[in-house]
Amino acid sequence: MPTPHQIKSMKSHQKIAMLTAYDFPMARLMDDIVDIILIGDSLGMVVLGYENTTKVTMEDIARATSAVARGAKNVLIVGDMPLGAYDNEKTALKNANLLLKAGAHAVKIENKPEIAEFLVKNDIDVMGHIGLTPQTITNFKVQGKDEEAAKRLIELAKACDKAGCFSLVLECIPLGLAKKITEEISIPTIGIGAGIYCDGQVLVTHDILGLFSAFKPKFVKRYADIGSIMKKAFEQYTKEVREGKFPSDEFSFH
Repeated sequence: MPTPHQIKSMKSHQKIAMLTAYDFPMARLMDDIVDIILIGDSLGMVVLGYENTTKVTMEDIARATSAVARGAKNVLIVGDMPLGAYDNEKTALKNANLLLKAGAHAVKIENKPEIAEFLVKNDIDVMGHIGLTPQTITNFKVQGKDEEAAKRLIELAKACDKAGCFSLVLECIPLGLAKKITEEISIPTIGIGAGIYCDGQVLVTHDILGLFSAFKPKFVKRYADIGSIMKKAFEQYTKEVREGKFPSDEFSFH
């Protein structure tokens, strides 16, 4: 299993692959393939059916983290700290330890390098996240497009680096800015809608498999359409049940 230190050492010489997972079977399938599994607060939308991530609770993330940890033994597991879970140092430490107890090896927080620094000083590995930060941002569009906004993101990235984060997610920012940030900080950048120059990439698994159809971001590449395959299976099962074809003798006890 790669450690946060090993992930950090991959910068500039080996690309980092990260995907989300929220349950045992998905984690088991990813085990030994990707470098990092993120139990993202995206579960609020793709699993729990919320309109956004803001209603996700620590209990939601902790339960999903436990399931993932039972399925994945050879990847780094990162638990996403949901909205309200790290408003202050005391709350952040309590909730981060809860995710570690559930099976995470590290936690992810949006912005707040000062909270990251406090957690790192308390022996908790932290992945940072800047750019489009779904927990707090209301304008879901590319971030850092003007000079002032780009400068703020560069400063924030450097602050996360200085705070001791072992990696940094860059979400929905221009690839040129992502390249500049990647070159100017010592920790790996993991892009999601941030172009090819990042040290690694992350996507929501339900997006790349066609399991979430509410919307498809520009940066998502669909690697399979599992959703349509599942739907056909459900339709065939229902048809056979209604026609009295299932269960046949082959699936019956005597």
